[in-house]
Amino acid sequence: MAFDGLRILSLESRRSEEMGILLRKQGGEAFIAPSMREVPIADNPDVFTFYERLRHGDFEMVILLTGVGARAVDTILGPGLFAAELKKVAVVPRGPKPQAVLREWGVPWAVSAPSPNTWRELLAVTADRPERRIAVQEYGRPNEDLLAGLRERGCEVTAVRVYQWALPVDTAPLRDAARRVARGEFDVLVLTTSMQLPHLAQMAEEEGVAIPFRAALNKLAICSIGPTTSESLEDMGLRADMEPSIPKMGILVKEAGEQAGDIIARKRGV
Repeated sequence: MAFDGLRILSLESRRSEEMGILLRKQGGEAFIAPSMREVPIADNPDVFTFYERLRHGDFEMVILLTGVGARAVDTILGPGLFAAELKKVAVVPRGPKPQAVLREWGVPWAVSAPSPNTWRELLAVTADRPERRIAVQEYGRPNEDLLAGLRERGCEVTAVRVYQWALPVDTAPLRDAARRVARGEFDVLVLTTSMQLPHLAQMAEEEGVAIPFRAALNKLAICSIGPTTSESLEDMGLRADMEPSIPKMGILVKEAGEQAGDIIARKRGV
């Protein structure tokens, strides 16, 4: 079978059960340690300020980075209010998930970022647009590269943060995973969002195993679902060893299984 018994660590949270099934079907020995949860920012006045400015015509374009974030704004404001205002401006969804939300709401979009749907594609697809007053609905952390790129071309940019990534309520599996990584008990690391590895590294620090943890990461086959997640590895001085041909979880698992053995042999010199 594809993974042929390799020991795999996944940090998937929302679809952890599905991930475990996929990895085991591909012949992997899977350990799933949920690493994060999406937490709406309580009593978020910025969303209401953003909405009032949107109503009064202060923005010409709204960039939606996530479907979850768009729905969060709708929930905070009240059903239908956000969609009604979006119909009055140029809307740019980052990828398929915010597109699906807009389609459900009956909101057209001006342009959308093509695959792999990173900040680079967003900057490219909006390069010739005339709009200069732009609001960006953010996900768990600010995308400074996107904001800086828009400002460099003379845009007035307002970031709207509606939720943040937090550690899971129960961090015991994640702490266990950090210790096991440090002991060299995994062969493959599968990443599906950008904050998974930073949260695992935080647990390694708190558990006092940061140094062996970091050394062990260099021997793992690091499999990333796509460029946005891969870019986050660079902040830690790492790089993804593979990305799937299409950024979907099932395809990531299948293609990781096909490539992991060769990646490990190369990185470990065996």
